[in-house]
Amino acid sequence: MNQKLKTSFAFAKNLMVTGAISETSRYVEVNICKHISKEPNKIIVEFGTGHGNITREILSTMSDSSILYSFEVNEDFCEYVRETIQDERLVIINDGAENLKKHVKAPINAVISSIPFTFFSKEKGMDIIQNAYDLLEEDCYYSQVLYTKFNFKKFQKIFDHCIITTHKNLITEYIYYCKKINKKA
Repeated sequence: MNQKLKTSFAFAKNLMVTGAISETSRYVEVNICKHISKEPNKIIVEFGTGHGNITREILSTMSDSSILYSFEVNEDFCEYVRETIQDERLVIINDGAENLKKHVKAPINAVISSIPFTFFSKEKGMDIIQNAYDLLEEDCYYSQVLYTKFNFKKFQKIFDHCIITTHKNLITEYIYYCKKINKKA
């Protein structure tokens, strides 16, 4: 069985955890990473590793001296990524995004997320967004892919500047770009 079909089965089997029945499009993989700094020694966080398609794009975008902390609640997905992506910059964390501050103490330069906010309580969703905002450096982005515009207001309540985009041929995949602005400037 080819990998794309295996991935679709794995995502469908875990729909309430992944919030998806397949991996994101190549358009999303590339565009969700557009605000990742190429400067050295940055910390990048990913929520929702899945089978690593966005993870690979993050690693190819960030500098050689940066670190990627990638959160995934599904142990099978974590194991798959450990086996298929050998990169010393990647730290796979088998835990939920709500536990970000337990694992990452330093300032974050970017957050890339594909977690399914639709399946979270309002409180859990807001806590995840707030914790990421708290650790995010000023003038940096939290980028989120979702299949609806429904959760956009949650991000607008916390972040200083938010926009939502989609590709004209992919109207079911929305990317939210949420920026923490330097208020001293």
